[in-house]
Amino acid sequence: MTAIITATELAAGLAGGRPPVLLDVRWQLTTAKAAGAPAFDGRAEYTAGHLPGAVFVDLDRELASAPGEHGRHPLPDLEEFGAAMRRAGVSAGRPVVVYDGGQGWAAARAWWLLRWTGHPDVRVLDGGLPAWQGQLSTDVPDPAEGDFEPAPDAAGLLDADGAAALARSGVLLDARAGERYRGEVEPIDRVGGHIPGAVSAPTNENVGPDGRFLPAADLRDRFKALGVSQEAPVGVYCGSGVSGAHEVLALAVADIPAALYVGSWSEWSSDPSRPVAVGPDPQ
Repeated sequence: MTAIITATELAAGLAGGRPPVLLDVRWQLTTAKAAGAPAFDGRAEYTAGHLPGAVFVDLDRELASAPGEHGRHPLPDLEEFGAAMRRAGVSAGRPVVVYDGGQGWAAARAWWLLRWTGHPDVRVLDGGLPAWQGQLSTDVPDPAEGDFEPAPDAAGLLDADGAAALARSGVLLDARAGERYRGEVEPIDRVGGHIPGAVSAPTNENVGPDGRFLPAADLRDRFKALGVSQEAPVGVYCGSGVSGAHEVLALAVADIPAALYVGSWSEWSSDPSRPVAVGPDPQ
């Protein structure tokens, strides 16, 4: 099983005898705008048109708990997450395909959560909604209740101490834009910079101009150049555990297992006692 699916493959799967559950996770990072522009509304985008049969999933409310000491998008309460997935029709014995508006971050967050909590067959639509060539629907489905019960895997998750240790013993990748890694700008969090020892690996460099992932061989070459090998464990963090999930997905496409530090920089930087590195050097 691969971690991603093409639009052509998805269309064939939907027409087959065992169609996947479709989850629409349209979301965008929203920061305060001086011009007073309205926040992105994923549900409104979904209502205006979505893949036929897709169920909307709210990243901020169903794929994360409220912002706090553990970052802007902490892990959701697992009972609430399981209930949300069952309402969407997710069952352990039925494949799931997740998509978003094309950036891939939100879909990857849903993919990572479902995989981390034990679902055996989850894929992301490569390229998201823009890759879909079929008709869209405005009908809101009412799926039968699923049976999915989350069973998390501790090995796939890092906390702050684990991320710090991995930066010394393995490879810790920072999926944010390079200028945020270097501490040149920080539009959201308390302070700019990166976890000492982390390597800059912007997740947008894992995709082509069309938003689709680079070929697996190209991704393997990229990660090898960043120090990733079969001998050392790999972890990823970002701003709040969303774009980092996209990097974990890219690593999975390259057949490289990796853990995610969900709290990421929004948790790390909130504690003044934690060290901060700036500039292009990992240390």
